[in-house]
Amino acid sequence: MANEKPQNLKNHARFVPPFHMFVGPVFIVNVGASIYYLVKTGISFQSVFGVLMALALLTFALYSRLFALTVQDRVIRLEMRLRLAQVLPVDLRPRIPEFTPGQLVSLRFASDAELPALARKVLDDKMNDRNAIKQLIKDWQPDYLRA
Repeated sequence: MANEKPQNLKNHARFVPPFHMFVGPVFIVNVGASIYYLVKTGISFQSVFGVLMALALLTFALYSRLFALTVQDRVIRLEMRLRLAQVLPVDLRPRIPEFTPGQLVSLRFASDAELPALARKVLDDKMNDRNAIKQLIKDWQPDYLRA
């Protein structure tokens, strides 16, 4: 992680060039080419199956990414509940179950020092906008181990 550039609100989203610039576009072009082939050659088993296969591959790629992100969010939820139990003041600990997964995912970038105040604000103001929560963070703690 020493080679990673410093992370902040503007650059924290994970961009995976082989997926985002190769796999995704190739699968999208494949769907288009398969539909073009179907229209050009007419309905046949091969042309219909080609479109179905192209759609299946695109769907597989998208859901593979979605499944990985869902598992990551579940792990973050667990990690943040444990972390909150350690750093929140006693009066705020019973409110840990009130946090939504989105709130927990957003708060994970906050330092331990600022987390109690941010957690209280998020709960009291019923903040659900992930970006708005992240904008409140002053001492950004990077997370380089993302899906």
